[in-house]
Amino acid sequence: MARQLTLLIVGVDFPNRKGPTRRFALELLRPGDPVELRPEPKNPADPNAVAVFSVDAVQIGYIPAERAPFIGQQIARGDVSAIFQGMGARGGFLRIGLDGETPTLPPPPAKVDSDPDWYPDEIWPDD
Repeated sequence: MARQLTLLIVGVDFPNRKGPTRRFALELLRPGDPVELRPEPKNPADPNAVAVFSVDAVQIGYIPAERAPFIGQQIARGDVSAIFQGMGARGGFLRIGLDGETPTLPPPPAKVDSDPDWYPDEIWPDD
């Protein structure tokens, strides 16, 4: 059975050295677009850092620090591929396939009715 996970893309509001901003590049992505994961062993802030790039080679952020060591190990084994999953309130999300599997988008969440007992009033013409 394929193992897949969804991760938040962090650092999207930090500037890139050149080219478009990370958030701009992120906004151009569509669900299912492939993204590239690149380990950064020489990153002075975190030698386990894994950067996330669009297919246009624009950095859009990083894998969260607590997941970066695991994802970095999987990348070293050649067992990882990733796609853009979508936008949320906090930014973008990745869908990562492990064990050499191609990631797939999860089904959209079911719509939840916040108040199932509420019904609108009938529309009455003004007198």
